[in-house]
Amino acid sequence: TGSLSGCFATCCIQPIDMVKVRIQLGAAEGGSTSPVEVTKKLLKEDGVAGMYKGLSAGLTRQVFYTGARLGLYDIFTEAAKTPGEKMPFWKTTVCALSAGGLAAVIGNPADLSLIRMQADTMLPPAERRNYRGVGHALTSTVRDEGVGGLFKGAVPTATRAMALNFGMLGFNSLAKDLLRDCGVTGTAQVFGASAIAGFFASFFSLPFDYVKTQVQKMKPDPVTGELPFKGPIDCAMQQVKLGGITRLWTGFPTYYVRIAPHAMITLIAQD
Repeated sequence: TGSLSGCFATCCIQPIDMVKVRIQLGAAEGGSTSPVEVTKKLLKEDGVAGMYKGLSAGLTRQVFYTGARLGLYDIFTEAAKTPGEKMPFWKTTVCALSAGGLAAVIGNPADLSLIRMQADTMLPPAERRNYRGVGHALTSTVRDEGVGGLFKGAVPTATRAMALNFGMLGFNSLAKDLLRDCGVTGTAQVFGASAIAGFFASFFSLPFDYVKTQVQKMKPDPVTGELPFKGPIDCAMQQVKLGGITRLWTGFPTYYVRIAPHAMITLIAQD
């Protein structure tokens, strides 16, 4: 159920995700961060099909990542429950963080492929990877960078997933309890809780998502062979140095529009 709900949500928000990635990369390279301008440029250069670039990788990621994330969360919460007692928020938080981190590592190869496929046309023609699909992306990465290359950016990916899961699943459970105490039940409770969870999932995870995108997209300098960042911490520090702490929340409105509906669709379908 988790994988199917995640795949359905991905098909709905893939164009928004494409714009989100382009905004983050544009911010790092001094380009436009306007969602309208980015969308217009995408449609002009790649057409409507360009908005769905990397969809195969996105769906593959959902099968592994969302399935594991929601499945592990259910397993962990069941194990943490005390019969006859309401589960405290700290236990929900630990379950959400653990499930998110583990699932992200499982889904990292597909996530890496997705980012690279979405960012490919931003590179000079000679430097493009030209992946034909998620299978080609995975095999090419192993061929060029070894198996370890599939897990490039796994640390910020896992951290982002933990923050996302904390906001999405932790606050969904908390919001449901609060709404129920206020007398809100049924469909209104489900929609209300998922909307609240979508906001917190976006707020907590965006800085890690921003860094993850930069790390997974980076390529060695063709002259020096050096990578632009030594790792995720160096990437974050460079970005903060360039634009202040708010640089890590670049494109929040677009990211919220991308994350909140995805979280709501996933949570509602899961319920």
